[in-house]
Amino acid sequence: MNNKTTFLIGILGAGLFVISSILGGVLIDDYSIISQFISETYAIDTQYGVILRFLGIIPSGILFTLFAYAAYTNLPQSNLTKLGFIGLGIFYGIATVIVGIFPCDSGCNKEFINPSLSQFIHNLIGSLTYMIVPLCIILIAVGIRKLPLYKRLSNVGIAFGTISYLFVILLSSNPNSEFIGLYQRIIEAVFILWIVSCAVKLKNEETSRSQDV
Repeated sequence: MNNKTTFLIGILGAGLFVISSILGGVLIDDYSIISQFISETYAIDTQYGVILRFLGIIPSGILFTLFAYAAYTNLPQSNLTKLGFIGLGIFYGIATVIVGIFPCDSGCNKEFINPSLSQFIHNLIGSLTYMIVPLCIILIAVGIRKLPLYKRLSNVGIAFGTISYLFVILLSSNPNSEFIGLYQRIIEAVFILWIVSCAVKLKNEETSRSQDV
């Protein structure tokens, strides 16, 4: 898979996720992006939940998985980048598919009272995502750091990984905070921006090679 195709997959995956997240909030009356989870927009009882999951969330997860594999094959390879991209593909790509297949209960059952199996799986996968994906971003960034051509991307990755971990701590330290929706959106935005940054870097490399020919 060449750099241009990898770029398109990354951008399309990011776009689908962002659009479905925004639309979900718009379609629900009195929904707050500050205090409510993204998952609440496609919870099991929401009117447009099935559409959002099967036309937005699940396809974006598939594209993230493909992007992780393709980006690894097109960026400089090392043990660290291999671990990072495998983790990104599993815990952000496949995990996004899983949380789409297993939506949360009504209101995402924040108190976790008599949760359904779907809610349990949703929470477990979501927790693993937020614990592991920031580390994967940092591993990739460290893995490409020695190469001058990728130093800027490496710096961005280390910054994004650190920032996302800080907001994961804020999110997990007080699940009942009135700002949980904001914290989650910042985390997701950082993940998306990392994918877009990698995609743009690959596209720029493709353009440079074309001009050199």
